[in-house]
Amino acid sequence: MSTLNIVNKSPFEKRTLDQCLSRIAAGDAVLLIEDAVVVAAAGTSYETELKSASASHKLYVLSPDLEARGLAERSLVDGFSCVDYKGFVALVTEHDRVHSWL
Repeated sequence: MSTLNIVNKSPFEKRTLDQCLSRIAAGDAVLLIEDAVVVAAAGTSYETELKSASASHKLYVLSPDLEARGLAERSLVDGFSCVDYKGFVALVTEHDRVHSWL
């Protein structure tokens, strides 16, 4: 069984992403949405941690939220895949469980 973990808060304001990454199982996926997408941009203080996480977890970022924050043209941390809303729905259906980290 695998879980899709959805994080919507910026890790520069809340510890939600840290809590998520420290508790999820190998093979789970993480989707960054809303303000959490800022950390997917290359060059942040989370880059090393996220590259490490991509070895055992699939990492996704919602592209419309990157666009809304002016980050669509920025390079992403290695290991991230962009998804649109249709891809978001597909991720929900591909996983046995969905957990939103609030």
